Amino acid sequence: MTRLSAESIEQQLVAIRRQLHEYPELSHEEFETTAAIRGWLTEAGIRIVDYGLKTGVIAEVGGLQDGPLIAVRADIDALPIQEETGLPFASKIPGKMHACGHDFHTASILGTAFLLKEQEQELRGTVRFLFQPAEEKAKGAGQLIASGALNGVDAVFGMHNKPDLPVGTIGIKGGPIMAAADGFVVEVAGRGSHAAVPEAGLDPIVTAAHIITALQSIVSRSVSALDSAVVSVTRLHAGTAWNVISDKAVFDGTLRTFDESVREKVRERFEQVVGGVASAFATTAQVKWLEGPPAVVNDQKWADQATVTAEALGLTVIQPVPSPAGEDFAFYLKETEGLFVFLGTAGPQEWHHPAFDVDEKALPIAASFFASLASDALRKLADDRLRGGRQHSEIL
Repeated sequence: MTRLSAESIEQQLVAIRRQLHEYPELSHEEFETTAAIRGWLTEAGIRIVDYGLKTGVIAEVGGLQDGPLIAVRADIDALPIQEETGLPFASKIPGKMHACGHDFHTASILGTAFLLKEQEQELRGTVRFLFQPAEEKAKGAGQLIASGALNGVDAVFGMHNKPDLPVGTIGIKGGPIMAAADGFVVEVAGRGSHAAVPEAGLDPIVTAAHIITALQSIVSRSVSALDSAVVSVTRLHAGTAWNVISDKAVFDGTLRTFDESVREKVRERFEQVVGGVASAFATTAQVKWLEGPPAVVNDQKWADQATVTAEALGLTVIQPVPSPAGEDFAFYLKETEGLFVFLGTAGPQEWHHPAFDVDEKALPIAASFFASLASDALRKLADDRLRGGRQHSEIL
């Protein structure tokens, strides 16, 4: 019997991706998506493992007793965006769209599962597939970890499509590849007054303006030029009338960093600036942090292995520029070692754009890469265990 190949399932993966694209579901609402994934896995004879998840699917291929266990993750949720691609398979759900390519991720990793099922008897361990909900809310990874889905996993692998990279190109690097993404809300409390007599009050708008300006000095004066950080204020609200000075102003935004020590330092300086400037204007201010995922930090040994795997497949490997976007895959890498890569999809627009799309020729490439990486990783881990056991015997 002819073994399944990535090329032979390309049309199947395209059909899966387009079905997912037509019926996007938001974080924590992925019920139909979950049912569809379960159906495709069951049809392929792939065992599904119950971890008590309301949405999302865990499945496994392999099962060599006492062999290593690796995980491959795909996120499955969509975004609250009205699609403007004009595609014949555009979203049929108003105001919802796969504008970040999670439909591509899901179809690709389903393809990986199909390919590995064909060589199940040759695998030197087990591959666990994590079809994860709620990545856009940065909650799904934590839910899977809490369910025990990462228990016993020796290494975890994942990807994000990259519209600015050509199909056939893959970005692989050790160290940080995506940023820690924290949000903040700052509430400045003053004392309201008539706009014609500002001296009778304490203007929170003036205070907020000075705080926002002062915050811009954190990156330039508190972060080394060799490090990286972003502090962006994205929204400001105060007042209800043109002739009234409000008693409150609220602004919020985001902080992005790639190093945990820089993250802590910037947050500390942020609070110092907010408190100090507010005090100088005889007002008060409170900072509320919206804790996001930490930075995605890859293990160098898996970056090296993935490079070997990708080059053997004829892919073009590049050292990618780290993205300041956030990714809850980072939580997995806090629990075990692993790797997150960028897969070239030659899209017309960046992530979260209403006209976002991917080149579907990248589907079999992604499926084949992760199938090969999973097989290579199990072989490497099994060999390492064998060598370790021999060394232990020699010592005894």
